[in-house]
Amino acid sequence: MTDKTVAVVIPAYKAEGFIAEAVGSLRKQTHTDWEVWVVTDDGEDYEELLGHAGLVDKRFRFLSTGRVGAGASRARNLALDRIEAPYVAILDADDRMKPQKLELAVAALAEQPIVASALDVMNDRYDRLRLVGVGPDRVLTPGAYKFVNLSMDSMIVWDRRRCDARYDLGLSNMTDLELLMQLWRSAETVHQLGTPQHDYVKVSTSMSNGAGFTEKMIASKKALLQRLETGAYRFAAPGAAEGLIAFLGLSLAAEAAYPMALDERPGLLFEDHLEPMLRAYEARVKLD
Repeated sequence: MTDKTVAVVIPAYKAEGFIAEAVGSLRKQTHTDWEVWVVTDDGEDYEELLGHAGLVDKRFRFLSTGRVGAGASRARNLALDRIEAPYVAILDADDRMKPQKLELAVAALAEQPIVASALDVMNDRYDRLRLVGVGPDRVLTPGAYKFVNLSMDSMIVWDRRRCDARYDLGLSNMTDLELLMQLWRSAETVHQLGTPQHDYVKVSTSMSNGAGFTEKMIASKKALLQRLETGAYRFAAPGAAEGLIAFLGLSLAAEAAYPMALDERPGLLFEDHLEPMLRAYEARVKLD
């Protein structure tokens, strides 16, 4: 391990069909100073499974929650409590990193404590659905962050020496954003890689398509909104809470209108439904 080592955490639950792609994307990284922590959460022997796929590497680490369905947050925390590397990256078992992601992230971490990336949003055949967060590389404040990265947040890389946190086991959803909110207690900014460096794969059998998912998502957004409105997070950057409150309010309004919009446009991505609301708000705020 060196001062440039990135520990990549992959929670694995029913990941047999995709985890070889996730781990394989690490083997293609131009930055080779990494280790991967695969945390089993379903009793599967992922070391054996990856070995059968020809994926064997001394940089692989394997842990287990010892349970079935303990949850991604518990699995990630298990690894975070063991990791000694200075940098940490999150990778879902059904996502992939593009080859330069870690190289670019490590370079940016020399100046900023957290790095995020534009997303290449794909279906489970790896066909592109849309891009999110594209643009120039830039530094974002927490208040502006979600107006750029309006989709998921499990693509971040952070410097544990400058900010660190653990996942909230009390939330069923939105745990990636909540982790960022903890990191922002000591980190004032995020470096945004404007060229997509992360493949966000929307899997048809993932929890986002399970029963009760929408209700859990809405409940988690309301819980985070309540925390922000009562000052539960003491952010390092001014205005962070206001921007996040605005985003969550708009996201909840989008949730309420989404079923009707989906009836009118079958297959409509939530990101495509939400983004016009965010842009209208930005235009209105600028005019005010």
